[in-house]
Amino acid sequence: MTTTESIAAEAEAVLAAVGTVVVGRRRSLRLALAALLAGGHVLLEDVPGLGKTLMARTLAQALRLDFTRLQCTPDLLPADVTGSFLYDPGAREFSFRQGPLFTGLLLADEINRTPPKTQSALLEAMQERQVTVEGRTFPLPRPFHVLATANPVEYEGTYPLPEAQLDRFLLRLDIGYPPPEEEVEVLRRRLARQREETEVTPVLAEGGLAALQRGVEQVPVDQDVLRYCVDLASATRAHPAVEVGASPRGAQALVLVARALAVLDGRDFVLPEDVKECAVPALAHRLTLRPETWTSGTTGVEVVTELLGRVPGPAGARR
Repeated sequence: MTTTESIAAEAEAVLAAVGTVVVGRRRSLRLALAALLAGGHVLLEDVPGLGKTLMARTLAQALRLDFTRLQCTPDLLPADVTGSFLYDPGAREFSFRQGPLFTGLLLADEINRTPPKTQSALLEAMQERQVTVEGRTFPLPRPFHVLATANPVEYEGTYPLPEAQLDRFLLRLDIGYPPPEEEVEVLRRRLARQREETEVTPVLAEGGLAALQRGVEQVPVDQDVLRYCVDLASATRAHPAVEVGASPRGAQALVLVARALAVLDGRDFVLPEDVKECAVPALAHRLTLRPETWTSGTTGVEVVTELLGRVPGPAGARR
């Protein structure tokens, strides 16, 4: 049986391997890895050029996952994503040719540039781990994860993600600009390797991520911490700035990611601090703000941050 200590050691080795290519970004990488260990999908939302694609590709390499990059465009059709039936003249029959969804880690680059019809095909894959083409259902490989990127400052030719699809992302992460010393290190490493391409050696064995995920599923969560997660999600529904708050899936996201963060720290129990660490990326994108609040500049991040300071945590939290 995989122990908490062994999971933490392997996860740290993965982060170290990715860190040889991705400079800094420790918090974003840690949260993204926690989401994968929890079996979820991640939305990376930030301006171009901050290393979102590099982060996804190197994570896939270190985790020994099949990796596919899907460049989302306005003319992308559902069949371009799921695959389709093609006629085989030799066999005189139609056979199914798999699309890019049949992989271990799918990078959906600029997901908000593809139309709603194609986004709905992604929605079934993300939630059900399967695709349906011409009435036939095909299961996707396990594990299957989506890391999607979105540009939040360019709206020309984009299609906002529907709330139902946003809700399927376990976390939404902002990468942010690196500090000057890290940006200098990015340039130094690029000059040192004398090529654009980067590569990391796989850390996990074949099927290693699935084994780690099974280990994380064995970690218990105290009743008080469960209640704290529910209280945070419930508070978003009563906030005056929020029209639609986080659903029970939001509370579940808090529990699952907090449990993975505890394991990354080598613990077999969850602290309220684990919940607080993932609360903003787990809940902010699930909130629909009232129109008058949205126009004033208030964001979901600010709402969740405020609630973290207002909603009391468990009185007797285990330490």
